[in-house]
Amino acid sequence: MGYSSLRSAIEDLRKAGQLLHIPEEVDPELEMAAIHRQINNIAGPAIYFEKVKGSPFPAVSNLFGTMDRARFLFRDELPLVKKVMKMKQDPSAILNRPWKHLGEIMAARKAFPQKTNTLTSLSGRCRLSDLPALRSWPLDGGKFITLPLVYTEDPELPGVKHSNLGMYRVQISGNEYLPEQEMGLHYQIHRGIGIHHTKAAAKNEPLRVTVFTGGSPAHTLAAIMPLPEGISELMFAGLLAGRKFHYGYHGGYFIPADADFVITGTIDHGTVKPEGPFGDHLGYYSLAHPFPVMKVDGVFHRKDPIWPFTVVGRPRQEDSVFGELIHELTGDLIPSEIPGVKEVHAVDEAGVHPLLLATGKERYTPYSEDQRPAELLTTANRILGTGQLSLAKFLFIATDSRQTPSVHDTKEFFRHMLERIDTQTDLHFHTETTADTLDYSGTGLNRGSKLVIAAGKMKRRTAEEKIPDGLNLTGCHSPTLILPGILTMSAPVWIAREEADKQLHRWATELGNYPGETFKGETRIPLVIFTDENTISATDAFRDWLWVTFTRCNPSHDVEGVNSFISYKHWGCKGSLLFDARIKKHHAPVLRPDEAAESRAEALIRKYSRTSR
Repeated sequence: MGYSSLRSAIEDLRKAGQLLHIPEEVDPELEMAAIHRQINNIAGPAIYFEKVKGSPFPAVSNLFGTMDRARFLFRDELPLVKKVMKMKQDPSAILNRPWKHLGEIMAARKAFPQKTNTLTSLSGRCRLSDLPALRSWPLDGGKFITLPLVYTEDPELPGVKHSNLGMYRVQISGNEYLPEQEMGLHYQIHRGIGIHHTKAAAKNEPLRVTVFTGGSPAHTLAAIMPLPEGISELMFAGLLAGRKFHYGYHGGYFIPADADFVITGTIDHGTVKPEGPFGDHLGYYSLAHPFPVMKVDGVFHRKDPIWPFTVVGRPRQEDSVFGELIHELTGDLIPSEIPGVKEVHAVDEAGVHPLLLATGKERYTPYSEDQRPAELLTTANRILGTGQLSLAKFLFIATDSRQTPSVHDTKEFFRHMLERIDTQTDLHFHTETTADTLDYSGTGLNRGSKLVIAAGKMKRRTAEEKIPDGLNLTGCHSPTLILPGILTMSAPVWIAREEADKQLHRWATELGNYPGETFKGETRIPLVIFTDENTISATDAFRDWLWVTFTRCNPSHDVEGVNSFISYKHWGCKGSLLFDARIKKHHAPVLRPDEAAESRAEALIRKYSRTSR
């Protein structure tokens, strides 16, 4: 549906019975976020907050809370967008049969951004403190914009053709920020804005930035899309909205014509201040760290604007739907963007970036009987060198064959991998490298390690489906098989790195001394995970295991093995792999909601869910 404004999209949801209207005043301090989370957890409707305490503006959230609603919002454009993306995948099809692709060609031409002098987004002015920005979690350092669309242009090639539209959270109050004058711009590594900022610094110039919210829902999705080279975010927004992205300039700043709110300002090269803490999408707080400061020049809004927001936290949340929609639109492009790859899956339950699953082809030596991964390792390096996929911490990659399950069948894929890996040869570490800014399992901010685990076609073992009898490791208890071949044990609380290293080595030795070949050689339990007590529930064990294991492990420090060895700088082991997935002292706090806010939210939801029926 080609919405020209956020309000028109909300009205469409109202008519379709997909909107919960709360007319009572609601507090942006924890309460609005609690309402959002509770509604999102039950796959409920979008939520319209008519009155926000301390602000003259209404707000809306959970617009993209379910895949059905996301598809509903883009129902008219999605089929055509998918066809246009396929044109990118196979350009020769257009040359060979151009008459069959006239619709897609015309749609792509109509999607180019259009300059206009009619900037409805500049109808009014306000202050930062007037915005209904919220504090989502108890330890958040202030109020944040959680769906900010951040626009910059290349200082060397100004204009929309070389622009970047991204989504980087923005802190508008708290810490050391000058009230009404400054905002914290949290952009992480591997983000396009960083290139523009670097170029502006080289020219000794401030970088002009436009932060906006609202407008067509297509704007939000465009800002987070990992688009193929040659397709700009503004063009994609126009394509998905079914109408061109209209823009103009005011005071030297780029202005989106149809946005609900627009904030303009600049960031200097050397001005940084602590930003955070903030409850983030891995399920932990990202702590306070120095990030660029945006000096605010103006805060504008359209007539009758609506403030859109989301709430992030441990998956599954609204941003999980973004990931599913992105895969639906771009999944088929992966083989053309990364040669040798068949599928890639960033596992949402594990926090997205910590865990990638992939399948790839083995075509280097078809005449060879050697089953060891070869092209697969080249493919793994390509994956880890591609955009935000490079933030992955664990990459499990299997040879594509008739027996290989889809990476989206996570349980079966793990079983397939674990029955085929050779722990002596198939483990490949990247140490002292970059890591996701939000991941605190590493050695410092943006610092950590990676582990590629590759598996060939040959099946080496049948995964064990029973807990071994008499298993007794020092200080550990409650052995549980999460899946065939994956054993977890509750371990003592992590105290210090030196002690943890000794514990892992001791447990590896004890497993190696277990009778028989259970944990040695071609072990039927190739993966043993040590966790804190009560971190994996019986009701959702696999989901808990994914989150606990891959958000709390740093491969270089927290992986050990039975009969481990180093051979010419290659690390391997002759038995089970051990992962230490306990919380460490340097980890960020786990997100826990405010109970009072949750109770108030529950009462409001009960009250107005009845009225909305």
